[in-house]
Amino acid sequence: MPLSLRTAARLCLALLIVNCALLTEVKAQAPKTYSSADILLGLKKLNVLGSVMYIAAHPDDENTRLIAYFANGRLLETSYLSCTRGDGGQDLIGPELREQLGVIRTQELLAARRIDGGRQFFTRANDFGFSKTSAETFTIWDKEQVLADMVWVIRQRRPDVLITRFPPDPRAGHGHHQASAILAAEAFDAAGDPKRFPEQLKYVQAWQPKRLLWNTGSFFVKPGESMAGYLSLDAGGYNPLLGQSYGEIAARSRSSHRSQGFGSAATRGEALEYFQPVKGAPATKDIFDGVDQTWSRVPGGAAIGRMVEEVIRKYDAGNPSASVAGLAKVYEVLIRSRMGAKNLFWIDDKIAATSVLIQACAGIYAEATVDERALASGGQGTVTYSILNRSALPIKLDKVRLSKSHFPGDPFSFILDDPHIDSKQAADLNPGKTITGTLPISGFNNALISQPYWLREPGSIGMYKFSEPESDFTSVSHFVRGTPENAPIATVGFSYAIDGVSYYFAQVPVQYKHTDPTLGELYQPLVVVPPVMVNIPAARAYVFADAQPKTIPVTLRAGRAGVRGALALLVPAGWQAEPATAAFDLKNKDDEQTVNFTLRPGPGAPEGKAEVRAVATVDGQAYTRGIQTIDYPHIPTQTLFPEAVAPLVKLNVQRRGQQIGYLMGAGDEVPEALRQLGYTVTLLNPATDLTAEHLARYDAVVIGIRAYNTVERLKTQQPELLRYVANGGNLVVQYVVSRGTVLPQIGPYPLTLSNDRVTVEGAPVTFLQPKSPLLNVPNKITENDFQGWVQEQGLYYPSAWDAHYTPIIASGDPGETPKQSAILVADYGKGHYIYTGLSLFRELPAGVPGAYRLLTNMVSLGK
Repeated sequence: MPLSLRTAARLCLALLIVNCALLTEVKAQAPKTYSSADILLGLKKLNVLGSVMYIAAHPDDENTRLIAYFANGRLLETSYLSCTRGDGGQDLIGPELREQLGVIRTQELLAARRIDGGRQFFTRANDFGFSKTSAETFTIWDKEQVLADMVWVIRQRRPDVLITRFPPDPRAGHGHHQASAILAAEAFDAAGDPKRFPEQLKYVQAWQPKRLLWNTGSFFVKPGESMAGYLSLDAGGYNPLLGQSYGEIAARSRSSHRSQGFGSAATRGEALEYFQPVKGAPATKDIFDGVDQTWSRVPGGAAIGRMVEEVIRKYDAGNPSASVAGLAKVYEVLIRSRMGAKNLFWIDDKIAATSVLIQACAGIYAEATVDERALASGGQGTVTYSILNRSALPIKLDKVRLSKSHFPGDPFSFILDDPHIDSKQAADLNPGKTITGTLPISGFNNALISQPYWLREPGSIGMYKFSEPESDFTSVSHFVRGTPENAPIATVGFSYAIDGVSYYFAQVPVQYKHTDPTLGELYQPLVVVPPVMVNIPAARAYVFADAQPKTIPVTLRAGRAGVRGALALLVPAGWQAEPATAAFDLKNKDDEQTVNFTLRPGPGAPEGKAEVRAVATVDGQAYTRGIQTIDYPHIPTQTLFPEAVAPLVKLNVQRRGQQIGYLMGAGDEVPEALRQLGYTVTLLNPATDLTAEHLARYDAVVIGIRAYNTVERLKTQQPELLRYVANGGNLVVQYVVSRGTVLPQIGPYPLTLSNDRVTVEGAPVTFLQPKSPLLNVPNKITENDFQGWVQEQGLYYPSAWDAHYTPIIASGDPGETPKQSAILVADYGKGHYIYTGLSLFRELPAGVPGAYRLLTNMVSLGK
């Protein structure tokens, strides 16, 4: 007897939820389609029951070649668990830092996994910046909480083998790297111990992986040391179904990390990977020694394996739909095997995979779209759906059901009994026929439902914070812990029958689809927005060097039509804002209105850093969040809702000179900081403006972060910059990454860049040249100017320099010899050259007063 439609739909949907990657891999992407080769690879994977998890600290730490090999060559359930989202890194493609960069790097990881076939997971650890030791890392991370997250993901995904990228000692370099290996070893033991984190066992079972290995290599061993004692495998093979080697797949995957500049060349041919045993059962020939990867590991599964093998044997690449009948039998046996089974992991995983393969073989294409990207909280809209049969199979569409996340933060839970069901379209889905219809969408009454779940609540320097939902449900799918991103705001499910026997459920996210005149058809996530959004210019601190007022523009944007209310600035004691309030009336959705407030410090305003907040009140409800769109071509468009807050900085600062030329590098907010100080800043065009004659008009020229890594024009124009200095100019060069410079020498005299840095923001500073103009003119710099810094004092300090350079300050991390190259200055001809690794690009947007005073002295040198 066939299963009832309701039972099959419920079971299949629940399994799609549990196997969340099947949904997230197509979020904000064109609906996935499958070639005949893709289907055959999926069929072969259906007969492999093995799992491996790779563990490291950051996005781009993972070994993409190994992941590609495991997922597509060994056909294993392969995942990467990254402790952090990479928030503390630098950004090569734009100005986003901290949380915004973490969102970008999360999406870059997901883009990589779509290429190499792995799945992505995280802990809630926050990448707070470079750390030199695991001991320091664990003073900032909540170690037990990060460990709990690791154990949760391991128990959920049940990997047979765990692999770390790094060793648990100083060879790993970064303290986060060391910590990830230490935590992996502890998680290996804790995941199988029911006494550790017993609260998890209501939703998952304790799970003991077979072994833990370290994926080592020549970069971790001493020169001349043999790798003969390690386990090894060749991950450089060629996959004829994909038409690529695993090295080629890996290069495309790794190149997804554009924000970090990790574009990679493809490799072909032998590529040996080495492994050192860390914990668990020994292995002699293969890292999966003793791991049963067949259906025999499931009670009664041998028969299922034979059924799948028969489907593979009869597979016709020219007619994949001929495999539907065999897959339907596999599907029904799997559903029945689920009843009463104690361990559902592999059964559920393969039910979901079989459902996807049936849809792929049947040539079913489905999508659900809206004609506007944003839906206002409390508002409503219309979803247009379509489903197409591209095979010759007799398929009958039964129901179309709209489901949505029913509480904020719920990543993979959908209401089966949602009232928005369209059963009027029940009809034969004839070959080549498309059935379309519409469904109303509403009921989103939380303005933060589209905010990334880990950014909804204030966290700490080292940890993100989020609340798990309170629910009567007991499924693991109700939890956000470990998941890479929010679920789609809504999905549309299509229940259908083939040959009148078996029932299935195709599930697609509701997306905004539009056609760009140059890029063509594009898909973007549907987002829910507040009724009104309040935007203060991003990444700007308002600096008051005197009592003169400044204008603060606050832009309101309507999330729905007919938004009326009042806008005000909340300022600290001693500050004055005019007007006190301003009325607004936004008649249409997406209408904008900018209110210019005049802000000045009163006589009682203390020096130092404070903040200003904008608040819009509508119908008695206060709204304090704006909207930020992160839009890059290699990732889905991301929407964030940052608080409408900006730093206020009142300081006593004098300046000299007026005209500043600024050459942008990887992207920073330093030009705006200079403008806040009262300078006139001109952004330089590297193609036309880097001549000594043109630069002569500027009192100082400032080179942006990583410009010598990213601006190719500097390779030929460096002599012109130095001629500008020799003629009396003042050139300030901000940090340059030691690898990948466009020319070997960035200064007028030899200068050896390195990875040296001072990671402790408040490290004490010694003045090596207390009489230097950089510490005295026009502002007297004191130790107080180095207080209140954020995320590293400085980075990429030179390790050696010519005697023509004078080091100005020294500081160091605890237990280390102080570094003297945070600021190096050299006289060259009539002018001055300054190299600084101080993290001004972070301190200035954060409103650190001392950073403004230091920068002023640098650009004032010689004036």
